Amino acid sequence: MKLGIVTDSTADLPAYLVEQYQIQIVPSILILEGKEYADGIGISREDFYNRLPALRGNATTAAPSIGDFLAAYRRLFDSGCEEILSVHIPEKLSAMINNARQAALEFPNQITVVDSGSLSMGIGFQVLAAAEAADLGLKAALKALDETRRRTKVFAALDTMEYLRRSGRVSGAVAKLGGALSIKPVIELRDGDVKPMAVNRTTRQADDFMLTKLLEMGEMERLAILHTNAEDRARHLMNGVMERARMSVPRDVSLTNVTAVIGTHLGPNALGFAAVKKR
Repeated sequence: MKLGIVTDSTADLPAYLVEQYQIQIVPSILILEGKEYADGIGISREDFYNRLPALRGNATTAAPSIGDFLAAYRRLFDSGCEEILSVHIPEKLSAMINNARQAALEFPNQITVVDSGSLSMGIGFQVLAAAEAADLGLKAALKALDETRRRTKVFAALDTMEYLRRSGRVSGAVAKLGGALSIKPVIELRDGDVKPMAVNRTTRQADDFMLTKLLEMGEMERLAILHTNAEDRARHLMNGVMERARMSVPRDVSLTNVTAVIGTHLGPNALGFAAVKKR
């Protein structure tokens, strides 16, 4: 049975991979100063991050509608797919997966909706693993996805906790403390939860901590260096791991300027990585 793959724009998948595996992307919604944008359409990531600190009011996000998911599912069924695997941002962070599940009810026993527990290429790598196994059927794709998820780590070093505070992902007291002391926090996204990992007083210390965590991964199957309009920091981290552990790094390492829907909650000048440990 032909298996179709669906994910959302928070997976940060490069366009060439989306095309190669014929993955359906359902865009999230970005709301800036009262205007709605489909994620990735109408405003570039660079423009968004440049505008973010000076916006009148907070940037906000919204999940795609049930109708958006229905449209994506119908496109795949119309193209000849008989089953669909739909992989999305964690339920703990968004209503998106619930909308996907509601849409899936229109096609009983044909759509499997999966909570990735991750963000950005932490989702993307799971989707890629499933897409690579899709020709073997749903069971094989789910197994590949689950194995990838268990070996994936996603970390981020933030320039400020203000944007997380606004989004409600951390307590106001923690965010205020971080701002008052100019602390550069490092967080891990684990099973859909934002976990504080370290506090650093300078960006350099935060970057060094990120390099240490990346080196602790050992040999890696996949690696993406993530940033929110902080390409210099991202290249510095990539160069550092290449110099220290070149043989542990996969051949293709991507530099990803994280989608605006995620960046709304992280803020500009954040650095991160998504890495899959080799079996």
